[in-house]
Amino acid sequence: MPSPSTAERPPARRGRRTRPEAERLMQASRGPLAPAQPPLSRDEAGSKNMLQLVQLRWVAVVGQVLTIGTVRYGLGIDLPLRQMALVVAALIGLNLLSLLRLRLRTPVGGLELFLVLAFDVAALTVQLYLSGGMTNPFVSLYLLQVTLAAVLLGQHGAWAVVAIAIACFLGLTLDYRPLLLPESLGADLFTLHLYGLLVCFILVAVLLMVFTTRISGNLRDRDAHLAHMRQQAVEEEHIIRMGLLASGAAHELSTPLATVSVILGDWQRMPALREMQDLQGEIDEMQAAIDRCKSIIGGILLSAGEARGEDPALTTIGAFLEDFLHEWELAHPSFGLTFRNELVEDIPIVADPALKQVLANLLVNAQEAPSPAVHLAASRDGDDLLLEVSDDGPGFAPGMLAEFGSPYRSTKGRTGGGLGLFLVVNVARKLGGTVTARNRPGRGATVTLTLPLGAIAIGEALEGDDDAR
Repeated sequence: MPSPSTAERPPARRGRRTRPEAERLMQASRGPLAPAQPPLSRDEAGSKNMLQLVQLRWVAVVGQVLTIGTVRYGLGIDLPLRQMALVVAALIGLNLLSLLRLRLRTPVGGLELFLVLAFDVAALTVQLYLSGGMTNPFVSLYLLQVTLAAVLLGQHGAWAVVAIAIACFLGLTLDYRPLLLPESLGADLFTLHLYGLLVCFILVAVLLMVFTTRISGNLRDRDAHLAHMRQQAVEEEHIIRMGLLASGAAHELSTPLATVSVILGDWQRMPALREMQDLQGEIDEMQAAIDRCKSIIGGILLSAGEARGEDPALTTIGAFLEDFLHEWELAHPSFGLTFRNELVEDIPIVADPALKQVLANLLVNAQEAPSPAVHLAASRDGDDLLLEVSDDGPGFAPGMLAEFGSPYRSTKGRTGGGLGLFLVVNVARKLGGTVTARNRPGRGATVTLTLPLGAIAIGEALEGDDDAR
């Protein structure tokens, strides 16, 4: 590996240009290494919505305590304080149980949300029953529970809450505990009722705005996550189909390549052809090309899981990059590539062939920009390995940047174009990494591959490196 800080690699020599090989398409879909980040095990929207109900219930507890205190000790209206305090205590107990439930970190289903909303409706009904029933100006608080049910629950659950609220409302018209009003409030009774209605309206409006906005945000995040998971499933299926297609094509190509190889071997042993030096050189070149094709087919079959001849190799980042650059120059002698190594320390890693194919796809994409020069840089940012491929071409169109990594999104006009970057993005995602693209100021573009070292580095080496830092 080049010594620390920065090392420069001169451009490769110029010669005859070769076409990108088919193996760079399918080996990237292999992704045998474990992802650095585990997939989500549950949908957090239910838990977040339950937490919103807990917060709303705390508001209800504080509001009820203040209202009961004001009515009893401010207005002098007699209230059944013991029974109303039991309802407040029940709300507090439900909140404590809900918080303990959330600590279990298991999904919160619609049934649980329905039960707590039904409990809130029942608690409100008891408080209204003890404080005047239908004559209580805070009877409109039922609308808050109904609205929350419409947002949080499915159709059946929401209608069930509506039915419960209507039944409780009708029950309060039939039976309730009348308020014993002092004679001093007789003249101001209607005015106090209007004030109560005003306070109730403001309270319902503010709480609906705050909590429905938060809950709607949780639901939007959930829907976005589900859409993202569906998109990933579609992309995974697409990669599997490509793997099957490539595997079948590799099998079909093996037979004619073997036939041509045998014929070339016979030609090389013919005395008449041995005397033709020019023709003999071309035959040797054809044999080398066939051997290269066989190697590509072997790589495709390996990526499809039909060959298990070798495991991912133990190496270092520096040795891996040097080996990749050596193979790249042999396969692409006309490619002008400048390599800059900014890694201060070399780290042992598990080098999988898919990583080489990711880099190959990025370099081929930069070469086809077209660009007179392509630059590869390796650096480290904390626990991440950064590999940047830059070119001096025209850069990405704004629409391409927005759809970067999507299949069949290409400006090169080829049928099936855009699969290289699509596979790069998917392999990086399997390893817990990311691929980003941006246009450089003036001219050119840069694609950055960020891989967590935890996905490719040997654990003991990474821990030792962290201790040293």
